Formats: sequence, structure tokens, C-alpha cells
Amino acid sequence: MNLQTTYLGLKLDNPLIAGASPMTATADDIKRLEDAGAAAVVMHSLFEEQIAAEAAALNHFLSAHTESYAESLDFFPESGSFDNVNAEAHLEELARIKRSVDIPVIASINGATPGGWAEYVKRFEQAGADAVELNITYIPTDIATDGRDVEQRYIDIVRDVCRATALPVSVKMNAYFSAPAQMAAKLVAQGASGLVLFDNPVRIDIDLETLSPVQRANITGSYALSETLRWSAILYDHVNASLCASTGVHNSDDVLKALMSGVDAVQMASALLLHGPGHIAKLLDNMRKWMEEKEYSSVAQMKGSISLRHTDNPDAYERSSYMRALQSYRR
Repeated sequence: MNLQTTYLGLKLDNPLIAGASPMTATADDIKRLEDAGAAAVVMHSLFEEQIAAEAAALNHFLSAHTESYAESLDFFPESGSFDNVNAEAHLEELARIKRSVDIPVIASINGATPGGWAEYVKRFEQAGADAVELNITYIPTDIATDGRDVEQRYIDIVRDVCRATALPVSVKMNAYFSAPAQMAAKLVAQGASGLVLFDNPVRIDIDLETLSPVQRANITGSYALSETLRWSAILYDHVNASLCASTGVHNSDDVLKALMSGVDAVQMASALLLHGPGHIAKLLDNMRKWMEEKEYSSVAQMKGSISLRHTDNPDAYERSSYMRALQSYRR
């Protein structure tokens, strides 16, 4: 049984990737995931705000009171010539992880505005990362913001990050664009080597005791896989990029469905937080049993077998499927 696949040009022993989460923060954690069977891991994210805030703090430290002594102005180099001090810990941990494991390690960076922070991905490359995952989380709160401006922001950020590194870059998309397929093509045109479907936004709630809004981590279930399956099937063989399923991948059935819809790999975060690293071995065992029963010899044979590539008129297929689903429920 051949479970091997390729994602972002990386050869993986199986399609299971541990997604960015608190479980991918340290070398010890990631070693446990590797031992359990994870084929690759996405390190927990470094945020744009961390880079910007720490750079500002360093700048303040260097420039404060220097005007008191004229000679000190020449003594201190410009702050731009210094590496980001606080984020060094993140890079050092990345380097430790690379020394500790044999599986590919994908660095993750999370940003929402075009800017100089994108240059920081060069440091991931120097620390030994095998690829970069870009997570753009932007909520346009201004009612006057045009949807095209939102899309352009994403495009600009992806362009800046891809230009800053020779590593393959995957973009963690969301499903809320008016035309996700076209947006996917635009991101690939800017240099993205892969698309992760989809981002898992935090859950919004209201605390009735404190009378205040709260945001909580959104632990998903298999129910959340629906949009990922839909857009994987639509994008398969239509964009020149790797596809990775995320959000809602919890059991072996979820993995198999995602592969048949056309993805190259899947990411799990919530499932591992709930069940621990040992969950990976169970999924792989169940996958092998199912593939043997259905006479699939490899992941490659299965991939994309149930995608819209096999449909002459995808729009009509989607519409008829929608109508059939509602009518069958009513009956």
C-alpha cells in the first residue's frame, strides 16, 4: 500500500500533516508527532504584530535619549540593521526542530497588511525551513471597504512574501471571497506554490457575565469539511499548485474524502488537540484497511477521482446537486 504523496514539491510518506497549533510549538512536541506518523508539520505561527512590535521596541531602546549626546548619534547603528530580537526565539526553535526531526518542517507566518514584515521569511529559509505557510487573517470592519480592495490586499501580501524567499509558499485561504476559484488562481499567479483550504477563523461569542465580546479558538469537527471538499473538487487540475485540506479533518473518512476530491495532503490541528499524536497512527491504519478493501493501491490512484474534472458542466452539476439535496430532504 503506497501512501506517498507530494506537497509543495516535498516528498511525503503519507498525506497527514500536523497543522499549526500549540502542539507544533517545540522540538519535543514535533518529535512526538513524527514518531506517531505525521509526514510533515507546520510550526506554530509567527505574527506580523510580533515582528512589528519588537522592531519598534528595539528602535525605541536604540534611539531613546541619544539626542542628549551628539556623539551617541554616530555610535548607534540604524535600527534597520538589527535583527528582530524577540522573534529570535522563534527562529532558534525552528532550527532546533530541524535538527531533531527528519520530516519536512513548514514555517508559518500570519499577517494582515502589506509591509516590511514579509521580508522576515528570509530568516525562515536561513533557519532551515522546508517551506512557508502564509496565513492572512483580515476582517474588513469598515462598511465602505470595497471587496476588490480586500482581494488586492491579499494579492499584495502574497506577492511580497513569495518575492522575499526561494522557499515554496502555501497560502491558507478562506472561503468567503465572492469567487474563491478566481482568487485561488490570482494567488497562484503571484507565486503561491500551494493553497490550504481553508483558514479556521476564531469563534465569536459574548460573555453574558462580563457583558463583553470574546474570541475563542474554534475547535472544529468533521461537519466543517464540507466547503473544503467542494472547493478542492472545483480547483483540482485547474490551478498549478498543490492543494491541502484543512478545517474539519478528524478521521480517516475525512482524509479519504479530501484526497478523492483532489487534494495532495491534509492538515489536522483540532483532531490532534482533542486526541493527541497517537491519533495519527489510527488514521493511517484505518486508511490502509479501507484502501485494501476498495482495491486502491496508492494515494495517487485515488486522488481527484471524485472531482469536477470529470464533469462537462460544473455549474450545472453544482446546481442540480443543490436542488436534489433540498428536494430529497423535503421528502
